[in-house]
This record gives sequence, C-alpha cells and structure tokens, in this order.
Amino acid sequence: MSHKIINVTVRDVRFPTSLEQHGSDAMHTDPDYSTAYVVIDTDCGLKGFGFTFTLGKGTEIVVCAVEALAGLVVGKFLQDIVSDFRGFYRLLTSDGQMRWLGPEKGVIHLATAAVLNAVWDLWARAEGKDPKQIVSCIDFRYITDALTEEEALDILMKAQDGKQHREDLMLKEGYPAYTTSCAWLGYSDQLLKQLCTDALKSGWTKFKVKVGADLEDDIRRCRLIRQMIGPSNTLMIDANQRWDVAEAISWVSSLAEFKPLWIEEPTSPDDILGHAAISKALAPLGIGVATGEQCHSRVMFKQFLQASALQFVQIDSCRLGSVNENLAVLLMAHKFQVPVCPHAGGVGLCELVQHLILFDYICVSGSLSNRMCEYVDHLHEHFTSPVVIHNAHYMPPKEPGYSCEMLESSVQRHQYPDGDVWKMIINK
Repeated sequence: MSHKIINVTVRDVRFPTSLEQHGSDAMHTDPDYSTAYVVIDTDCGLKGFGFTFTLGKGTEIVVCAVEALAGLVVGKFLQDIVSDFRGFYRLLTSDGQMRWLGPEKGVIHLATAAVLNAVWDLWARAEGKDPKQIVSCIDFRYITDALTEEEALDILMKAQDGKQHREDLMLKEGYPAYTTSCAWLGYSDQLLKQLCTDALKSGWTKFKVKVGADLEDDIRRCRLIRQMIGPSNTLMIDANQRWDVAEAISWVSSLAEFKPLWIEEPTSPDDILGHAAISKALAPLGIGVATGEQCHSRVMFKQFLQASALQFVQIDSCRLGSVNENLAVLLMAHKFQVPVCPHAGGVGLCELVQHLILFDYICVSGSLSNRMCEYVDHLHEHFTSPVVIHNAHYMPPKEPGYSCEMLESSVQRHQYPDGDVWKMIINK
C-alpha cells in the first residue's frame, strides 16, 4: 500500500485538572493538562495519532503551529518519509521561514513533536525497524562532537547481545516506575497521607515530592512523606525551576536530612552551568541533580552531559522533536554513562514515554541501575491503549503504534472551548 498522507488535523483538547490541584507545583499552580492532538490520514485508511503536552492556556498557539507545519506533510508518502527520516526531520525543523520561530525550541518545536509523534505512530502500525534504520532517523547536526553516527550504530549493535533476555524480562516483570501522584504541592496533608498509604499497599517504593514554595512547609511535608514511606524506600524532590543557583544549594541542603536521591529542576532549565554548580555543591550530600523535561533540544542535553551538570537525564516525549531527537539523547546519555529517568507527568506522557524507556533498556543501555520512569495516575482512561502498571512497573504495551490514540468521545467532550466539559465550566 502507498500510505500517502492526505490530511493532517489538529484539535485543542484540555482537561480541567486545576479544579482538584492535580499537577500543581511551585511554578505551575493551576495546570489544566492539555494536548494539541494530531491525526494523520492516509489514502489507504491507516491513521497516525500524535500530540504534544501543554498546561491549558496557549494550546491554541501550538495548534496554529501544527497547522503551519501540516503543509510540509500532506502529500508525502510514508515510505518516502521513513526512507529518509533524517531529511524529513530537517524539513520540519529547518524550513527557511518557520525556523526563525525556534530554531528547534519553543512552540514550533512542540508542534514538530506533535506531528512527528503521529508519523511514528503511523510507521509503528505499518512495520518494524532495525538498528541502521533507527540511526538513520537521528539528526546528528550539532552533536557530532559528543556522538557520531558511527558511535551510535556501534552502541546499538553491541546492545544486540542479551537483547532477547532483556525483552523477556520486561514482558515478565516490566520497567521500574516511581510515583508523583501522591504529593502535588496543592494537596492537603490528609490527602497526601491517604495517597501514600494506598501507594505503599500497591507496591510503590519510589516517591517524588514537589517542593520550592516555602522552606518550612517543604521540611514538614518531606518529613511527613519520609515517615510514611520509611527509611528504605526512595524519595526524590522536584522544585520545577523555582530557585536561583545559590538559593537552590542552600534550600536543598536544608532538606538533605530526608535523603532525597535527586533534586529535579532546581533552577532555570536553560542554565547549564548553574546546574553544574548545584551538582558539584550537592555531591558531598549524596544528592544528584535531575533535569530535562523542559530541555528543548539534543544540543542542550549534549552540553548538560559534557558539563557534568546532571546525574539523571529526564527526556520528555513531547518537548524534544519526537522519537528522532529522543533517540539522540538516549545514545548520548549511554556514552556519558548517565542514567535516563524520563519525565512523564501529564496527559498521555506515560503512554508515550514507556516506549522510549523500554527501548533504552532493551536496545541501548541494557541496565536498570539507578533507572526508573515517572508515573502519574491521571487521565489514562481517555486513551485507547492506556498504560498498564503492575506492582509499580510499566508493563510493555501490546498494541502496535506509539500509544497516542485517544478515545474520540473523550476528545469531543474535552475539546476547547466547545466540548461539553468546557461549556459546562465556562457557563457556570
């Protein structure tokens, strides 16, 4: 079949999560988890589904950017795209006029991720891939001083050894996860205690706490969580870019008694040298630095790794340029021997990132040491193939595709501003 792309549609889909403070942190106090939801239609009836993640307001801007990119996609044949996926990636990211809006960052890159996620979903439904095909999807421009195409292929070829064993292990046990759902910043102590109790009963051993608004409150909440989960379970803290560098070092030092594994996003996501200074200062306390959910390109990740500015790489399936750019980061992280622990807080991010982290373990790193993937227990019911968690592990998805497809009924109800859910809220 030809798989000619005949149409690209995009819709603004928002969920009113701010009403119950789901997702609240020190910088994003009232998020409405949202997507710019893309559907690619082909002449043979096969569809590809994709999206990028937003927090409500501004999703309409991403929708406009997707519509601007759609003209570069319609009329293309899937086979032509995947036979030169690197070239197609550059077509979207290096358009002579739209590139000025980035390049490879901001709203235009979020839109690129949405479109490319849909292309990957379409391709995954059509056929499998081998290591050479995977490397051919990566744009190595600007990163060859850290990772060459030859090195990337060598990493993938060496990982073929033991691949079947790792795949069998994942099918049996799944990939280890941690939960953020217990300790959003806007949650009451009573709710926090109840959610921790329930999580422990369900087998969770790794917990993340939002911090950064008030030091005394952070000390109290971290003490409460540590008492709830006990000394042997893992605790992480996340400031969501709240502090300046010196403030981050001082603040986290005050929380060191609670033995956090890492401090996540302690300062501006663009401040590579600031992260390096924080990493160096906190190392004697045994606290690592994690970041990446708002790291907007493979080039920034390259510099974070070269500067030893992070101890945990947090890729995001919708912030970077889809699978293509995430592959580059996974391979660079392996070369620099820094574990990947993906960001997955938000609507649909768990569904997408499970594919990336399973690929990392099976086909790249071959290691589970100091590795886990974020999980939040929100909005999975709106997907046709929702993520499956068993005993605090991601179980591999069994349906072909990139797990992007949403239930059409959910899309219609939550489309902004005309869906029934939003009509009810707006008319109140």
